[in-house]
Amino acid sequence: MSRLLYFDCFSGISGDMVLGALLDAGLPLPLLKDALGSLAVDGYHVHAERVLRAGVSATKFRVHDHHGGDHEHHHHDHEHAHGHQHAHRSLPEIYALIDKSALSAAGRDRAKALFQRLAEAEAAIHDMPVEKVHLHEVGALDSIIDIVGAVFGLEWLGVDTIVSSPLNVGGGMVHSAHGHFPVPAPATVRLLGTAPVYSGAVQKELVTPTGALLVSSYAGSFGPIPPMRIEKVGYGAGDHDFPSTPNVLRILIGEPSVSIASGERVVVIECEIDDMNPQLFGVAMERLYAAGALEVFYVPVQMKKNRPGTLLTVIGLPEQRAGLSEIIFSETTTIGVRYSELERECLSREIVSVATPVGPIRFKLAWRGGRLLNAVPEFEDCVRIAAERQLPAKEVHAIAVKAFERGRS
Repeated sequence: MSRLLYFDCFSGISGDMVLGALLDAGLPLPLLKDALGSLAVDGYHVHAERVLRAGVSATKFRVHDHHGGDHEHHHHDHEHAHGHQHAHRSLPEIYALIDKSALSAAGRDRAKALFQRLAEAEAAIHDMPVEKVHLHEVGALDSIIDIVGAVFGLEWLGVDTIVSSPLNVGGGMVHSAHGHFPVPAPATVRLLGTAPVYSGAVQKELVTPTGALLVSSYAGSFGPIPPMRIEKVGYGAGDHDFPSTPNVLRILIGEPSVSIASGERVVVIECEIDDMNPQLFGVAMERLYAAGALEVFYVPVQMKKNRPGTLLTVIGLPEQRAGLSEIIFSETTTIGVRYSELERECLSREIVSVATPVGPIRFKLAWRGGRLLNAVPEFEDCVRIAAERQLPAKEVHAIAVKAFERGRS
């Protein structure tokens, strides 16, 4: 039976809110503690408690160090400020902790990929190599607990499809170790990617970098609640209690309706062309991709009057139909197009950098329900390194695959 989880981020999302919502939806706290305990990190303990947020009962997940400090996760300045209380751990050190943990093999791969994304975001913002980035929250205890705990909890739920609402990022300014920044903070913006965001009435930081990392990595699509039969609901509380809006992350878990198991609709636009200079097809494709088309492809067809022609197919989001059709009319010789809306299902995807004997090569990872199904090296990276080192491209490709498999084992 297919299982669907919906992140309802009307008051943002953070790592501890995800864990609170998972516990509220039925994840047993002793199992979570065992999974976190397997990391063999000393100096902290965790607990969960019932709290009210604007009158709504929710589960608050808390981390305490053994000196009595309570780690508040929800705000970016807290995520940075608490990092100095513990020795910052490098990526290799975090990977070593994960390798010794009780996570499944797929869970360990997923957790490592998440920390890699987090480190790459910080490195890009500060314009430095990943290995030299100051690991404010990558190596902070709170982030390790939040990310590993979320990977374990989401895998325990056994969901196949994850969909998220647009994200309320809040507003105002946030303080970090690098000064004051407008909300959302730079790392949050980088990690959100193309996820839809908005700013509501609450002018506080509502989406933290760890929250952005989790939702952008796990959600296969963003939009309203898809048709589903709700079986479980979980409310995870943030640190503050806003009077006007419950400061909670809500997750809905259930069985998707048969008509929309994919969680995403696309529009397919088609036309046949038999009277155009072939050189213009390349221009049309470039213009369509630049306008945001998801896919553009050509297929040879035999048309009326026994003429060879070309079938143009463009796939995009439904709201892009008018703009994509306009480009087709202006850049090709067709006098008409047809379109239809379809549902599609995609694996969750992310790009990670893998160290190989010939240099770093990016890999595209594809996930479903917490399981790694595909791992493919970026062909452009293989070609570039092959040219630099005067090696066959297929040999570089094989070296990359071998390095990735060695890293997993």
